[in-house]
Amino acid sequence: MKTYIRSSSCISPQKTFRNEDFLIDIVEYTGPRLSTIEPDYKEFIDPKLIRRMSHVIKMGVAAAKDCLNQAEVEMPGAIVTGTALGCLEDTVGFMTRMVEQNEELLNPTAFIQSTHNTVAAQVALMLKCHGYNNTFVHKGISFESALLDAIMLLREQEADSILVGGTEEMVDVSFRILTRLGLYRRWPTSNLELLSTEAKGSIGGEGAAFFPLTDKTSKDNLAELSAIKTLYNINDIEGGITKFLAENNLKPGDIDLVITGKNGDLKNDAVYKQLGSSIFKDSNISNYKHLSGEYSTSSSFALWMAANIIKKEIIPQTVIEKQIDNKSPKKVLIYNHYLHKYHSLMLVSAI
Repeated sequence: MKTYIRSSSCISPQKTFRNEDFLIDIVEYTGPRLSTIEPDYKEFIDPKLIRRMSHVIKMGVAAAKDCLNQAEVEMPGAIVTGTALGCLEDTVGFMTRMVEQNEELLNPTAFIQSTHNTVAAQVALMLKCHGYNNTFVHKGISFESALLDAIMLLREQEADSILVGGTEEMVDVSFRILTRLGLYRRWPTSNLELLSTEAKGSIGGEGAAFFPLTDKTSKDNLAELSAIKTLYNINDIEGGITKFLAENNLKPGDIDLVITGKNGDLKNDAVYKQLGSSIFKDSNISNYKHLSGEYSTSSSFALWMAANIIKKEIIPQTVIEKQIDNKSPKKVLIYNHYLHKYHSLMLVSAI
């Protein structure tokens, strides 16, 4: 049984939401942190509800409803999301008030909306969707875990249209902590020069991307999600990729485009450089984190980009690292790792 991406919607630091121009008008940032370009949420959410919603909930709900509208799906059979840190704004707000008010007279709203499954729950409440609803919190492979769950639901014929998404928000507290741990840089860096000025650390990011998955063929589908695999703490990633491709009757030379998770950090990018000079030395290579920033579910941005590259039959110039030929990509491999522990491979193909 094949799995198809019916449509996609992405809110990111770039002009990706409801924009027909595919990564043409690129936004440059000069700080160590990227913030999303937010749409007019009143189009998707009742204004009375907006003021009670945190940043990540608004992003997730808008992206989810937009991709369902594109796919002409009124009611998904299931909703599955992935997030590593959940609703940080509400979590920080609740914990701060708990300390300031000595654990007395606390408003429960922030606590209720601080749980990791809040985005999936809010989407279901607004759609009145009573089907399967699940959120995966698996650190750097949270989004990939959601995709795997959705694929299994399709194969078990539990639903014929499944809404899958990855969400993450950046707040001041988490940014300071992750910077202290060395994930992000302490000095201003242009995101457009990120990958050419390698140093210790990357730039922070956030975003939300949603996709309705189906097993039904249609000329309107964006692409096929042919295969997905997660690997934990693997030493021989070259062997892992080769095995993954062999399981899908492919060789490295059959891949038209490789999208990597390069983020400008010397240690992080070493494995991508190694692969670029070995099994992918004759492949077209693109990157995406200089546009989205680094965060746990950034691979959802990469999947949005891959599906649109295949559908539009064009690779935006701003993401190209190495171009061997100009043919339209038919098979795209996404390889990303988070903190050298959580590795993921996604194979996206033309229909």
